[in-house]
Amino acid sequence: MLGGGSLGEGDLALALARAPILVAADGGARHAAAVGQTPQAVIGDMDSLGAAAARYVDRLHEIAEQDSTDFDKALRNIDAPLVLAVGFTGGRLDHELAAFHVLAARPDRRCLLIGAESLVFLCPPEIGLDLVPGTPLSLFPMGEVGCASVGLRWATDGIRFSPAGRVGTSNEVTGRVVLRPSAPLMLAIAPRAALDAVIAGLGAATACWPPR
Repeated sequence: MLGGGSLGEGDLALALARAPILVAADGGARHAAAVGQTPQAVIGDMDSLGAAAARYVDRLHEIAEQDSTDFDKALRNIDAPLVLAVGFTGGRLDHELAAFHVLAARPDRRCLLIGAESLVFLCPPEIGLDLVPGTPLSLFPMGEVGCASVGLRWATDGIRFSPAGRVGTSNEVTGRVVLRPSAPLMLAIAPRAALDAVIAGLGAATACWPPR
């Protein structure tokens, strides 16, 4: 999925090499047009398309309500086992925070945000990650949640995390990581270099959260 926010050189190609079906969220279609890509669908309220509206007129799916972001509109209307999303981090901080909110609000839609330096995803009920020892791995709660774990330098078992209380930034991998959050409220943040390992872990995670 391609958003209309900050997009680094090579971001789209990186994602398309691993997830070749392209969907644009509203203004993301402008990025697609700039590099000669044709999304299968453009989803959103269509207030940021500009000249791309005419180019992709046969694949526009307008959702006019203003109670959700274009990221939310697109994510909830994509049927895929995993969505790789670029163009949603960096730039305006409020837009980036809103994207994190959508990950927690749509726990049944497995999605990986790819940023310039970091990857962000909502932990499924259980996930295993084969990361290089020494890799930084942060856990950030979107509500009160516990998270059992193995393979981290600082144990998380028994901790009650919350946004205004305990958070789990700057932990470190010591071996194969297994995370078991108690609720669909825990974001994991890994370095961009761990992309393929995280994709493999999300793809192998069989347990899923129900829709909210």
